[in-house]
Amino acid sequence: MNKKAIITIDGPAGAGKTSIAKIVSKRLGYDYIDTGAMYRAIGWKASMEKIDLKAKQELINIIKDTRIDLKNKAGMLRVYLDGKDVTNKIRSARLAEDASILGTIPEVREHLVKIQRRLGSSGGIVVEGRDIGTVVFPRADYKFYLDASVKERALRKYRELKAKRQEVGLAELEKAIRSRDKRDRNRRVAPLKIAPDAIVIDSTNMSKKEVVDFILNRIQRN
Repeated sequence: MNKKAIITIDGPAGAGKTSIAKIVSKRLGYDYIDTGAMYRAIGWKASMEKIDLKAKQELINIIKDTRIDLKNKAGMLRVYLDGKDVTNKIRSARLAEDASILGTIPEVREHLVKIQRRLGSSGGIVVEGRDIGTVVFPRADYKFYLDASVKERALRKYRELKAKRQEVGLAELEKAIRSRDKRDRNRRVAPLKIAPDAIVIDSTNMSKKEVVDFILNRIQRN
């Protein structure tokens, strides 16, 4: 396998991209890039500055003066916004929804895609998101599209948030995921879709270990 390969994992909300990408990157000794964290960070900054997500021009203005850095430390990805570690501040269900809304703004996507490409320019990375294999790294060495049923994705997110002691209803999460799916798949710029050369994985009835083993086996064949 190419020691400096670019591996992309795309898919809808709650499919397990983050946890799978983290494990795969660790097993390969690669860096991990969570592109969704960048959109969450912008959402958090907008919230702190009391900027409405419908105020498109204000959002465009703040992103021009925003610095986002992703650093892998001790096997964990840390997200820095304007030099401040916001990793633990951006993992709420509300910011996940905000990230999806921000993803529909072309100028925001354009700015963040430039950062993503810079971070992955040397290869040796596992990148996850919604348009990584189709837009950000269309010539990636390995592309995967991770999916699962809406009910299963909602249940996974519910367990994740409960473990973090965040109170949220399962029905509420399922409704939010359906809403995000519709927005992500129908947005005008870089919609969520399966790259023609991506390997599709339906993880509804698969464990994390089974998904990780499947991905690593496909990579190590070459």
